[in-house]
Amino acid sequence: MTLYRDEGVVLRTFRLGEADRIVTLMTRGRGKVRAVAKGVRRTHSKFGARLEPLSHVTMMCWQGRELDIVNQAEVLDTFRGIREDLARVTKAYTLLEVVDQLAQEGQANPRLYDMVVGALRALEESDAPLLVPAFLLKVLSLEGSAPTVDVCVSCGAADDLVAFDLNEGGVLCRSCRRGRSLSPEALELLRRILGGGLASALREPAGALAEELTDLATEATEVHLDRRLRSVRTGPTE
Repeated sequence: MTLYRDEGVVLRTFRLGEADRIVTLMTRGRGKVRAVAKGVRRTHSKFGARLEPLSHVTMMCWQGRELDIVNQAEVLDTFRGIREDLARVTKAYTLLEVVDQLAQEGQANPRLYDMVVGALRALEESDAPLLVPAFLLKVLSLEGSAPTVDVCVSCGAADDLVAFDLNEGGVLCRSCRRGRSLSPEALELLRRILGGGLASALREPAGALAEELTDLATEATEVHLDRRLRSVRTGPTE
């Protein structure tokens, strides 16, 4: 087996046998990695809490045929500020779930890796109401599935855009409207997030507008993934 070194964020874990755990990570150099962490569920484990969801670690692994084996792990960041706030934990798990669904094993995606690390750091600093929906929209853009927000996706009209259709993938004018209603303020925020105004969008306060963007971005992501986001519907689980 080949020994390699990489850094990654733990996305989720599964129990394996009496003492081991399968750890799924988003790594910088290898995309999604699934590895066995031996003995981590024992009280004297040297890995212990280092390989829990949300942990940002450097690691050394033996490359296996189906599952790699963790040889060493050192913590870069535990994101303690997130872990101590249930509301932030739920948001963080949404980020991790989406990355888990999009990342491919053995295929490096450094932009996606940097996005999730950056989003977790931002979430620890500030519980911005639009951080998660902005992340989801940016991920859709990275995937080449960003919604059209400048003109009606049906007829090309540039004015009187009042709706958003998840299946069409963008905004619709009054004549073509279907799907969900879209307020002018939400349209302006969509354009800011996707057009380079992310920093100002993250300063938007909680309220009806933030909820509208959150619902829209969540549903758009679920359509893209063709599945419901469990972390949004039920909260974090192991």
